[in-house]
Amino acid sequence: MSGHGTKPLGVAELPTDSLKPNPHNPRLLFDRIDMRILQDSISRVGILVPLVVYKESATGDYVILDGQRRWICAKEEKIKKVPVNEVREPTPVQNIVTMFQIHKLRKDWELMPTALKLEVLMRLLKEKRDKELAEHTGLEVAVVARCKKLLSYNKRFQDMMLDPDPEKRLKADFFIELYPVRTDRTVTKFPWFNKDVFTDQMLEKQEKKGIKAVTDFRIVKQYINNAVKVRKVGAISERLQEFAKNPELPPDHLSIESAKVAAEAKKVISAADKLYAQVNSIDVEEYFGQEDMWNRLSALSKLIRAKLRELGRREDE
Repeated sequence: MSGHGTKPLGVAELPTDSLKPNPHNPRLLFDRIDMRILQDSISRVGILVPLVVYKESATGDYVILDGQRRWICAKEEKIKKVPVNEVREPTPVQNIVTMFQIHKLRKDWELMPTALKLEVLMRLLKEKRDKELAEHTGLEVAVVARCKKLLSYNKRFQDMMLDPDPEKRLKADFFIELYPVRTDRTVTKFPWFNKDVFTDQMLEKQEKKGIKAVTDFRIVKQYINNAVKVRKVGAISERLQEFAKNPELPPDHLSIESAKVAAEAKKVISAADKLYAQVNSIDVEEYFGQEDMWNRLSALSKLIRAKLRELGRREDE
């Protein structure tokens, strides 16, 4: 702890009811199964690892810096005193950073609570850059980026990810995968589009199985990209609005044939470029005995010539 500015003052015992939870703890959610396992252990052998606490100068209260789960279980077991290791009161920044450093050594927290505390840290440090925030917190840059995506949703959607009941709690992955669609530069300019309404429609769509997996939003985004590339913005706007309004329509409703053909053509061009470079680099003498390779190239050459003759006939019609 001392590396984060929190210096030990010594181990003692304090009344369980005299402690209070840390307001900066990113771990807001404590699932019942994990808690039952810990509570069973504490009921049998007691609390073996002291809680880390500090005395709040403004109130004189002892605040838990590390060990909130143990404290909750101690209260459930009606344990009157708990072992604590008292440290000096940290600054708000030290407090939050310490909590993130503790997080590195423990089971992952839910992402939404982590995002909320990252937001506080961003405000205190006046820092928004992913890399710098990752260095401060010890989180991976990708995790910081995911947290920031969740912060773009309003409180109503954030609360859905904070439901105390794991059965009702919505997964952060749903909102992270939806993010590229609801922030797409073309989509946000559609006259009918509203981010929050669209998000509600996608939630209903997931419930009605129009969206079967959160990765379906990647397919939705690809269809949008394909349409934009061939200048079918009006068509994709109409299809996306229909897709949003009808909970049972699948992502394939967004497929616009000309956009699909253009996307496939780009793949063929990319593959042809790679094959051209490979064939061009072949030393015929060195590969003289590779009959399977030459047979495949001969068959491919015949197929390409046949397709080009067919193209020529269509152009002559």
